[in-house]
Amino acid sequence: MHGLDALAQTTPWRRRHPGEKALLALGLVGAAVALPPWPGAPVVGAVALALLLGPLRLRPGQVLRAVRAPLVFVVVGSVPLLVAVGGVPLVRWAPEGLGPAVALAGRATAALLCLILFAASTPLADALPRLERLGVPAAVTEVAALVYRLLFLLLETAGTVREAQAGRLGFRTWRTTYRCVAGQAAAVFVGAFDRARRLEQGLALRGYTGSLRVQVDERPLSVPFVVASAALVGAVVTVTLVLA
Repeated sequence: MHGLDALAQTTPWRRRHPGEKALLALGLVGAAVALPPWPGAPVVGAVALALLLGPLRLRPGQVLRAVRAPLVFVVVGSVPLLVAVGGVPLVRWAPEGLGPAVALAGRATAALLCLILFAASTPLADALPRLERLGVPAAVTEVAALVYRLLFLLLETAGTVREAQAGRLGFRTWRTTYRCVAGQAAAVFVGAFDRARRLEQGLALRGYTGSLRVQVDERPLSVPFVVASAALVGAVVTVTLVLA
C-alpha cells in the first residue's frame, strides 16, 4: 500500500479531483459486483487493466506487485468452494463448486483491479480530508491517517532492525533466525508504544482540541472527465449485457 501511495504521487492523474477518480473506480467496482460474472468480470478487469497501463502509465511489473498480495486472499477465499465437508470421506472434492469458485475469483480480481486504479492515482492525503465533507466523522479520518503513518514508520523500523541483524550474521541458522525474529518483534512492539506516547504528548503540547486541521487544495471537477467516466461505465454494462 505504501508503494501505491508513493506511486500515486507521480501518475498523470495526480492533480485530478479525487471525486472524479472515485466515480470511475467505484462505478467499475459496482459493475464487477452487479453484472453477471461472465462476461462481466473479464470485461471490467480488462477495462481497469487498460486504464492502469494506458492513461496511468504504469508498467506491468508495477501492476503485478500491487495485486500479488491481495490475490493471495482471493485464492484463499475461492479454494474452500472446491471442497465439501461431511459424509465419507470427511473432506472431498466438490465439482459443483468449480463454477462458484471461478465466479468469485473473477469478480474479486476485477474489483481488485478497479480499487488499484483508484489507489494508484489518488494519494491517501488527498482522499482522507475530503471524506469529512461527505459526513465521515473527523475522528475516523484522523485515526486512519495516524495509523497509516505509524504503520510505515514501524515497517521502516523493522527493516532497519533486520538489516542490523543481518549485518551481524544473525540469520545463519534456524536457531539464530528464530532469536533474531523474536528480538525484531520485541523491538517493533516497544517502538510502537514509544512512538504512540510521544505522538500523544506532542499533540497535547500543541493544544490539540480533537481536530487536526490540514490545508486541502481546491480542485474543480472536470466535467469532460466525469462524463467520459460515466460513458465508460455505461459502455461496460451495455457490452456485458449484450454478450451475456
